[in-house]
Amino acid sequence: MSKSLVLEKAIKFALRIVKLSRYLSEEKNEYVLSKQILLSGTHIAKFIKDATQAESKQVFSGDMQIALKKASETEFWLLILHEGEYLGEKPYNSINEDCVELIKMLTTSVKTSKENV
Repeated sequence: MSKSLVLEKAIKFALRIVKLSRYLSEEKNEYVLSKQILLSGTHIAKFIKDATQAESKQVFSGDMQIALKKASETEFWLLILHEGEYLGEKPYNSINEDCVELIKMLTTSVKTSKENV
């Protein structure tokens, strides 16, 4: 069975977040924010994956809403890392662009799933 486009993008994003978290802890000695971004950034894909296994439309919608909240939280942590000068302009713009794309995709999915419940 093939993965959905949003799940594929979320998994690729999660892998970028894992690398970012490792960079923050190993190169910048920043452990608290690295854990925050790791949790929120990887949970996006986790909840999308959960939604694909949902036993009802309501559960699917709920899991996608949580994924959207996690994506929004990740966008926040990325901004904090950028403003706190842990993440330069170019890397920030690149990873934040991916995060915003996920937010847009998840927003559409949540709206559609609410209409179909």
